[in-house]
Amino acid sequence: MAEDKDFQKRIQRISSLVNELDAIVDPAARSAAKQLIQLLMELHGTALERMLEVTFACGEPGKSLIYQFGRDSLVSSLLVLYGLHPDDLETRVARAVERLKPSLRKQGAELEIVSMSSGVIRLKVATNGHACGSTTQALKATVEEGIYEVAPDATEIVIEGLEEKTASTFVPLDKLIGPSLMPETPRATVDVSTGAD
Repeated sequence: MAEDKDFQKRIQRISSLVNELDAIVDPAARSAAKQLIQLLMELHGTALERMLEVTFACGEPGKSLIYQFGRDSLVSSLLVLYGLHPDDLETRVARAVERLKPSLRKQGAELEIVSMSSGVIRLKVATNGHACGSTTQALKATVEEGIYEVAPDATEIVIEGLEEKTASTFVPLDKLIGPSLMPETPRATVDVSTGAD
């Protein structure tokens, strides 16, 4: 959705502006700017938490609404930011993996969760063996984007099975015709100390 992309751009802009705070030369101004951001975050976080409490107090309709908030990509990101998402990291990642599987299968790949611990998500992608470098990169980007969308709080995503493979068209002759058919040829020796043959 366009609003999701706009939201992501704003988050990136906020992140870059926060990083620029460290470049402020005046320590008092730098400290005041950081305190302002911290106070605004605390105010918004407290208000959001109170809104969820009021919604939850409405019984089943309220609980259902909270889980709908958790599945909305825009609201979900905000809830994660403030530590208020109704689902834990593992649940969100498992749901994202299930959502990604059909798309990856069409590309000849299977996705599975290997482990999740301390914010590190370890996944495995198995391909049909015909993936080239560009396909591998596209698969990796698809998986990373799909996971980070629901788990921006992940500290690291490790994807096994999509390591860069060195493409080599060289096949040694003995592999083609077999070592027993290789002609015996004397090998040249090089004297390392003088560089002479």
